[in-house]
Amino acid sequence: MTTDHLTHHRPPGHMGHAASKVPEVTVYFWIIKVLTTGMGETASDFLAHVLGPIPAVGLGGIVLVSALAVQFTARKYVAWIYWTAIVVVSVFGTMAADVLHVGLGVPYMVSTPFFMAALAAVFVLWYRSERTLSIHSIHTRRRETFYWAAVLATFALGTAAGDLTATIGLGYLGSAALYAAAIAVPAVAHRWGSLNAVAAFWAAYVITRPLGASVADWMAVSHSRGGLDLGLGPVTLSWTVAILGFVGYLAVSRKDIQHDVMP
Repeated sequence: MTTDHLTHHRPPGHMGHAASKVPEVTVYFWIIKVLTTGMGETASDFLAHVLGPIPAVGLGGIVLVSALAVQFTARKYVAWIYWTAIVVVSVFGTMAADVLHVGLGVPYMVSTPFFMAALAAVFVLWYRSERTLSIHSIHTRRRETFYWAAVLATFALGTAAGDLTATIGLGYLGSAALYAAAIAVPAVAHRWGSLNAVAAFWAAYVITRPLGASVADWMAVSHSRGGLDLGLGPVTLSWTVAILGFVGYLAVSRKDIQHDVMP
């Protein structure tokens, strides 16, 4: 699922030269995206356990605002800045979903469609305003704002959906298998069906969240909960090291730089 498959085709004669604020979609994009989802899941749970839920959410909110401020201030895509923002959004998105469930007692059966509606609302407003949802067009402040609103909504939705399937009988490993199969559906539907590239991209983007989170939870939770019992801290650390390795490679190789973007 690379750029050619999961972002919309850019017709000749409509190219621009504005610097996009997001990376090119390559295999590295999807690997890092899954890693950030898993790391965000366990990091959120770890911080809530160590600091307490309310201080953890407060700290997460402050770091989120700071990371996005740096991302918005940057004049072009920078791997370290972008992926730091994604990691922070992943952690905070998990907290948002968990606060509704644990703090307010909202069932996952309710929060999942709620976040789905929130994401749909972002997409509707984005499209009405810009007439495109393509990630090749993120080169204005307004489009970047819509993009990050959508990203935050996808993380919250994915967290709720992953916890929903894990708690209705599938468990974390079963949920991971379910979403591993589900993530292939958008690519197949786009390649051999009628699903357009932009919809396929965003569908796959949403599914990576519960996929990565389910795998990380399975690695971290106790044997009694069907996991490997490796612990939240060690899983968070190991996934963070993996993220740093891939992002460092991209920062040096620049394989994820978009060269031509839609106007």
